[in-house]
Amino acid sequence: MRVIKHIGRNRAQESTNAIERLYITMRHLFIRGFYKPMGVSGETLREALLTLRPEIYGTIAEDKIELNGLLYVIERLPKGIEECRFINLTSDEGYTDSHFKPIIPAKRRRNCYRIDDEQMNIEITRGRSEIYDILTHLTFLFIESHKIIKYIIIDKELNVSRDWLKLENFIKKGDQLNQIDREVAITHTANILGRTFEELVSVYDKFATPQNPDKFLHLIYNLGRLAMREIVQEEKRTITFSPVLRERLGHHIHGEVWAQKIKYTLWEQDLYDRPIHIISANMHSVMNTLFAPIALKEMCKDKTRFEVYEALSNDENQEIRNAVQEEAFSKGTFYLKDASGTNINVQIFDTAKIEHPEEKFQLKSSKNAPVIIVMDYAFGEQAYETMDELLKPYTAENGQVHHMNVDSVSLMGKAGILEGGKGDLMIPNAHLFEGTADNYPFKNELLKSDFEGQGLQVFDGAMITVLGTSLQNKDLLKFFHDSTWRVIGLEMEGAHYQKAIQAASKLRGNIHPDVKVRYAYYASDNPLETGSTLASGGLGTTGVKPTYLITEKILNQIFEDARK
Repeated sequence: MRVIKHIGRNRAQESTNAIERLYITMRHLFIRGFYKPMGVSGETLREALLTLRPEIYGTIAEDKIELNGLLYVIERLPKGIEECRFINLTSDEGYTDSHFKPIIPAKRRRNCYRIDDEQMNIEITRGRSEIYDILTHLTFLFIESHKIIKYIIIDKELNVSRDWLKLENFIKKGDQLNQIDREVAITHTANILGRTFEELVSVYDKFATPQNPDKFLHLIYNLGRLAMREIVQEEKRTITFSPVLRERLGHHIHGEVWAQKIKYTLWEQDLYDRPIHIISANMHSVMNTLFAPIALKEMCKDKTRFEVYEALSNDENQEIRNAVQEEAFSKGTFYLKDASGTNINVQIFDTAKIEHPEEKFQLKSSKNAPVIIVMDYAFGEQAYETMDELLKPYTAENGQVHHMNVDSVSLMGKAGILEGGKGDLMIPNAHLFEGTADNYPFKNELLKSDFEGQGLQVFDGAMITVLGTSLQNKDLLKFFHDSTWRVIGLEMEGAHYQKAIQAASKLRGNIHPDVKVRYAYYASDNPLETGSTLASGGLGTTGVKPTYLITEKILNQIFEDARK
């Protein structure tokens, strides 16, 4: 009889299990309605995150504070959250009409409200992915705060270290520190964090704001202060989910309102029956590609098109940006600023009114000229909600149902790459949904050969749709890349978009069954390379060329089809 050898779990399997436990636990806590992150109820989340050790959170499993991960998280959470003992996740419950001023994190579009000294409310309007994102960030933040305690409390009598007392004195002075005092404070803080003076100086200004150049010191102090209150006074930090949020989640409330406004606008402008092309992208590349050559004729004579695009990407060049926008809005462009809570703005382009100087963007006839809908990026599972609602028929006031004539759906954006570097391109032929057996193969109208010879590396293969970028794990990603899955990159929305497109076209009959799809991504990071994760910083101008290469190719195909 053959003996079957038992093989222990490897790191990829452990990571998969940790992700499953994280999501099951978060759903359980959501249904329960509240939990204490550093108490018994939050223990499973903490253990799973420490087992997973996501690349974005760096040294989370070590005793020293993770500085880049801390910066990444703070930029995505509301200002002052480190001071709050109570964090309440709510739906859109009317705070916009109150005296509370919305606090919008630097790198996440979500409304947050400081209710009092101890409570922060965070509005959830983008679905479960937003909850997962926030809870993993908060779990990381609280784990880091408890590391500080190890360096502060020096004996069983709960006496605190001299370094902590010195930092506390600087914070309580309330004044902006001069260079000498700042360096003294950094010295004491370095001892508290188990980091060097040099390491703290290198990140200090990245945390600074115009209102508070010493924000880093205040952040560390408040994290340590609340962690100490948990240990000494047993005043546990608590996260709650409002009853209205628990009732509304998953019912497409915001997505339905958002989609109805788009379809109503198309109907009112007599654009509804024209060939429609949906593009999920940023709010500038399509507009700039179509209208910069018209609005900036002289500039385009002296510069290459990518130099013009790079200039338009610079915040300081507001004058030329305005010129492009004015040209666009005078030639059949509509801008729908979101008021539904999805945080997804929309542009509608009537190409019949565009007089482009380049032949590739010209039409033989304006009768069936394409109508292009550009929707800003969705967030995780929100992609299914918004695309599902957008592809549904429009019901007119007389009760008649009208199906949209959707010719194509194109999706472009940033993603993590598993081979190559920042700015390189990924052209997928399938999306795999992490943590499930779901996979979505498709025929991509964009090909690898469309982008070769442009000075960027181009990869094609499957993409994995992850449950959250904050859960990137090197071992798991390496498995997907090296195995027969042959995954080339990771992102958060692809499988959700494709699920909605397939349901609308193949099952529900909402749109044409042969709708064309285009997917292309450019690399924002490489989580398999140390120092190249999302926590290492943004793309800067590196993202300009791939963004516009993809935009131009999508538009070329749309106009080419329209000329046939």
